[in-house]
Amino acid sequence: MKYYKVLGKGRTASNGGSGKWPKPGIWFEVEGPLVPCQTGLHLCQFKDLVVWLDEKIWVAEPAPGTETIVCDDKVVVRKARLIKKLDAWNEKTARLFAADCAERVLPIYEERFPGEDRPRKAIEAARKYADKKITKKMLAAARDAAWGAARDAAWGAAWDVASAARGAASAAWDVASAARGAASAARDAAWGAASAARGAASAAERKWQTERLAYYLSINVAREGEKGGEDE
Repeated sequence: MKYYKVLGKGRTASNGGSGKWPKPGIWFEVEGPLVPCQTGLHLCQFKDLVVWLDEKIWVAEPAPGTETIVCDDKVVVRKARLIKKLDAWNEKTARLFAADCAERVLPIYEERFPGEDRPRKAIEAARKYADKKITKKMLAAARDAAWGAARDAAWGAAWDVASAARGAASAAWDVASAARGAASAARDAAWGAASAARGAASAAERKWQTERLAYYLSINVAREGEKGGEDE
């Protein structure tokens, strides 16, 4: 089974964690009782990666026989090490992924607010900025406009869509975490827009996001699920 670890710059913990992981290949071990979301080394499978996205994605390896707690969207282990960083996850791919997630649910917003194009323009600006076709100032303007659209939409699925668009157009320094936010908002929008089978709508969106993330990372999703020990 292959596992991943999401970290910030310099191998620093993110998603509520603390501390810094050692260089790739060096084992990292914690003491005391393992408690999910509190103590222990938290890893995830590829199917859960969209929940934890941040600046850097690493392939990680639990130590053979290490104490392990299996949770719904992660595993908590006592001892593990980083193997390699996925260089395909960078500012450009994170921004494009966020834009894709937002665009998927954009029709929900546009059906509610016909003629309102601020979220769509924010998504377009995110893609243009990723391709270095517009300036940071132009991107910021599109982001602010999308934020205004979110405020005007108030709560509900339409707000989630506008928020996802704003995330795609976020500043460069936080685009990786914004990608996680955009993906989450898109799932919430899909869930909120479905009057029935809401859980299924969110699950379907998460499945699509996982497949889209795999596209940007050049990872074979089927192989990840069936033979998780193989390398990309």
